[in-house]
Amino acid sequence: MAKEKFNILESACVPLPLENVDTDQIIPARFLSATTREGFGGNLFRDWRYDKSGNKNMEFVLNDNKYSGKILVAGKNFGSGSSREHAVWAIYDYGFRAVVSSFFADIFKNNALNNGLLPVVVPEKFLQNLLSLIKRKPDSLVSIDLEKQSLTVIASGESVIFEINPYKKECMLKGLDDIDYLLSIKDLVTSFENKKKRENEN
Repeated sequence: MAKEKFNILESACVPLPLENVDTDQIIPARFLSATTREGFGGNLFRDWRYDKSGNKNMEFVLNDNKYSGKILVAGKNFGSGSSREHAVWAIYDYGFRAVVSSFFADIFKNNALNNGLLPVVVPEKFLQNLLSLIKRKPDSLVSIDLEKQSLTVIASGESVIFEINPYKKECMLKGLDDIDYLLSIKDLVTSFENKKKRENEN
């Protein structure tokens, strides 16, 4: 399913300075019965956002009105554990469009790229400085430029370059999933097949 085009995202950030956040913490297993991608955002970090009685935990960052934005800034090794794609669905459905960390679990990272959520890997020192800034100044803005593969703290101008698979970068820039991408180059594929067919006939 095609997603929003991702080019430049300028937003405030939500800090989650916890390491080794796994997919069961992102979306608990008891909420995985749905088969569509919509509706998971309401249960993102469910067991941290609410107590056992269903009351909001006002100490958890998603319930803190100081913080908002489309960028989640998380601690090292975000998205570890099981391979459930629902974790990415929940983050995206909640409204985040990028997650920043110093390290992502490979399966989570691939699932994110396949579903329009940009995982941005930054150096650990930069990450810690960014988390500290957000806590001091929650309205601090960050700009993520996918074309330039850069993340910039707007107030200070401090910037880092991040890596991304070229194919996935093109898909995100154009808002395409794998099937959409293949359809977008259908004429090229057909031309190539016809050329090969003619060569084999000669």
